[in-house]
Amino acid sequence: MMDSIIKTLARTNPFEMLPDTVLDETVQKVEVETYTAGTYVFKQGEPSLDCLFVVMSGSADIVVTDDRGQESVVGFRRRYDFFGETVVLSRERYPGSARAHEDLVCCLIFRKDLERLIYAHPEFSGFFNTLLAERMRLMYQKISSELSFEPAAVCEHSLFRRKVADVMTFPVTTCSLDTSVQEAARLMTMKNISGLVVVDEQHHPKGMLTAMDMVRRLVADSADPGKGCPVQRIMNPKLAPISPEAYIGQAMASMIHNQVKTLAVMERGTLVGIVSLVDLVKTPGAKSLLLIQEIEKRQTIDSLAEISLEFNNLLGVLLSEQAGVNEILAISSDHHDRLIRRIIELSEEEMKRSGYGSPPVDYCWINMGSTARREQTLRTDQDNAIIYADPDPSETRAVEEYFSRLAELAVEGLSRCGFQKCTGDVMAVNPKWRGPISGWMDLVRRSVESFDPEDVRTLTILLDYRPIGGNPHLTDRLWEEIFSLLEDAVRTEHLLIRDDQQFRPPINFLGNIVTDKNGPHKNEINLKTGGLVHFINGMRLMAIKNKIREVSTLGRLTELIRQKALAADEADFFRTSFETLMMFKIRSNLHKWQNGMVPDNYLNPGDLKKGERMLLKDALSGVVQFQKLIQSNFKIPWLNYFQ
Repeated sequence: MMDSIIKTLARTNPFEMLPDTVLDETVQKVEVETYTAGTYVFKQGEPSLDCLFVVMSGSADIVVTDDRGQESVVGFRRRYDFFGETVVLSRERYPGSARAHEDLVCCLIFRKDLERLIYAHPEFSGFFNTLLAERMRLMYQKISSELSFEPAAVCEHSLFRRKVADVMTFPVTTCSLDTSVQEAARLMTMKNISGLVVVDEQHHPKGMLTAMDMVRRLVADSADPGKGCPVQRIMNPKLAPISPEAYIGQAMASMIHNQVKTLAVMERGTLVGIVSLVDLVKTPGAKSLLLIQEIEKRQTIDSLAEISLEFNNLLGVLLSEQAGVNEILAISSDHHDRLIRRIIELSEEEMKRSGYGSPPVDYCWINMGSTARREQTLRTDQDNAIIYADPDPSETRAVEEYFSRLAELAVEGLSRCGFQKCTGDVMAVNPKWRGPISGWMDLVRRSVESFDPEDVRTLTILLDYRPIGGNPHLTDRLWEEIFSLLEDAVRTEHLLIRDDQQFRPPINFLGNIVTDKNGPHKNEINLKTGGLVHFINGMRLMAIKNKIREVSTLGRLTELIRQKALAADEADFFRTSFETLMMFKIRSNLHKWQNGMVPDNYLNPGDLKKGERMLLKDALSGVVQFQKLIQSNFKIPWLNYFQ
């Protein structure tokens, strides 16, 4: 019998990918069942039997029964096929039935043994990517609903429970692009409303006209529109669309990101309503989210520091609301970007008061690291730099003196607002990270041609940069230089050699999570260096190869799909794995911060419940698969370059 089982598995995909020694071990745990023709292996709606069925002999029909009790055969399984895979991992009820078409003999591979193979053998597990991604989503939803990661201070809000459809205004009062301002004003007065949606001939929204727009454009700006002036001339063209099924928290995040106070509610391309900031602020919890909009109003660094401290409490609200990783990262990124920009603005104002005047040449403040990738939640250390336009040679010293002082003010302001100073001195106060665009070009060239590990580190840091303040066009030139220099892989090969041990898989050959064996973090895993960093580094590598300027990991992944550099099903699995690890990291760090501990990205899997450990393993199996993908796609040793 053992020989028959081995022969069956050795010819069944993906079991045929497994080494002989692994197959021999697996066979010891397999059970064999026989089903006579016409009998059911399992029926639609029944609980999972927690096993995968591999056909040794005979055949089976996969049957689905509709609401009227009518059966339809939707699949057929013969020797060396398997079935039951959609349920063995999710542990949901069977969506269909399996019935022996003729006398049927099956190998039963139980879930725990299948999981062990999935975790330990990435080539094998790739076959189950779609199912693993779905299981992660289902498990995460269940765990979130149980609030098993519940922050210390749980808030009862509804930002991510109530939907836009619950609060939007409908039907929508609209006007055309060529409607006169006078006519629009009469319409608003007659309807007793404060704004109109401006639409084109196809009734697609093109902007918003409010009473405030009229006051600002016609009164405050002393403009004379003339009789019959069309609303198109004074409307606000920003009217971001949102689905009626979106959550209120998502709508508020969109308003903050797009800097608008009204969203067009669109369904299948049709305008079905509008939702305003006034509608949303009535929702419990909205006040916390509106902290972000308060940033622009603050006039001193001290007042910014006060509001920045409150943001960590907002993270607790978002987690208790079961907000998704995308929403949390988007809101955090908006908060950090606005805070940094405001600090730079206040620093410029201080420069004027001190007699330095306005910036002598165009410049751009860039962020690097997790803030640039839009992956920072709790504030950590600073990674920033200043790029400025090449000055006239006679003004070089004065220009450098200006930006040196500006950097001091801004870095100190960031420090007072919770962004710790970088221990590696990757900050604009360091002359290495501040200079004219020509100097930055030279730095990139030297780093590419150098064998010095410090130069490699410099270039690696630069590959995650994003403009925050000033003129972003200066950074476009730098990207062009980077892509040009890195296009020749052979030329840069010497930069990319790495030690494989630095990239050890987070799951070992037994399917167990790899944790620290000793030291202060014994039995813990660093979610960043043991998991997330492999996605970050690999996506960066693939992005540079495909000349993608986006620096966020998920943004790079989206672009790779668009360019067909990454298969959609693989990408979905990697995205879900990354988001799951990111959520573990956010929650673990927030819990430590709330309890007076230092957030350090470490987590003890032994402290998790069984379902949580399974979720973590699934996500880490995505890391292992992604490592294999990178290693197979980049034959030359490119990898240390992105460590």
